[in-house]
Amino acid sequence: MATHPTIGVEEEFLLVDSASGEPVARNETVAREAAARGVKLQLELTTCQVETATEAVGSAIALQQQLIALRRATAEAAEQAGAQLLAVGLPPTLPHEFPITDTPRYRRIAERFGMIAHEQGICGCHVHVAVPSREIAVRVSNRLRPWLPSLLGLSANSAIYRNSDTGHASWRSVLWARWPSAGPPPHFDSVDEYDAVVQMMQQAGAMLDDGMVYWDVRPSANFPTIEVRVADVPATVADTVLLAALTRAAVMTALDDERRGEPVPPLAPHALKAAYWKSARDGIDGDAVDLVDGHARVPAGELLGRLVEHVRPALEDVGDYDLVVDGLRRVTEAGNGASRQRRAWQRGHDVGDVVAAAAEATLEGC
Repeated sequence: MATHPTIGVEEEFLLVDSASGEPVARNETVAREAAARGVKLQLELTTCQVETATEAVGSAIALQQQLIALRRATAEAAEQAGAQLLAVGLPPTLPHEFPITDTPRYRRIAERFGMIAHEQGICGCHVHVAVPSREIAVRVSNRLRPWLPSLLGLSANSAIYRNSDTGHASWRSVLWARWPSAGPPPHFDSVDEYDAVVQMMQQAGAMLDDGMVYWDVRPSANFPTIEVRVADVPATVADTVLLAALTRAAVMTALDDERRGEPVPPLAPHALKAAYWKSARDGIDGDAVDLVDGHARVPAGELLGRLVEHVRPALEDVGDYDLVVDGLRRVTEAGNGASRQRRAWQRGHDVGDVVAAAAEATLEGC
């Protein structure tokens, strides 16, 4: 039995036409093709998206193996359905609106939230880490908040949108913030306060149900885990493994701090919002806001290095320290998804180059 928390990952993917790069409404067909290969896909809000989910595993290596198998099988299913699978936070090119997946719940979401729902195509990555209880999950969430912008910047993978450079590394996070229940989680003093706020938002109509708790950290509604949802879907499997390993170590560190009774440093909402925007804009290629040490502006890579040192005991405990250090070195040299998109775009401002680069990255190492 593992002596450290298990992890699991959900990845959302875009389905596009391989010639034009435009999203295609084929998620049900792709799901049927994937089922024939033994892979169960989740249908997302719009018909151009599918989601994979790993099992709960104890090691980063086991996670990597599952992610490779899932991406490969889903890409093959997409190809069989006449589509191409892309690991991108947003479609580089898109139609006026996305058709909504035809289920009663998704139809209700579309009716209530209008264009927020119809302008979707938003693909994220959700990392689940096992925790002892929902109460602990809420307390851990409070301790993760200062580091969420760094995880967002690391995973940023939505620089090109509507055939344009958005000026942001993660435009997905900017669009996602339009949902009234999305963004950084508030600080909660207890799980009872958390439940009361969720109930209030449902009564106000800002959430349809518990599944619309879209905060970037939440107690999972279906598993005994804390779910960290801040990331764009990373460009490559290696990037997802790096994100998951860092996230688990951050949760483990928060659990240790909670057991020791360490105080939760105060964090002003305006500072957190500013740090989010800076990470969404710059990704790993510019500056970030250090929410732990006086709100100083520091190079994003330096702040990620501080995060690694902050969680180093946990990384060493599970044997992931070298993996994370090597992964950060690789991302610093090769760039993350946003960097790859921009390099492709700058070759000739041709969205086809961006789609091709994203398709290659999606199956890199698979």
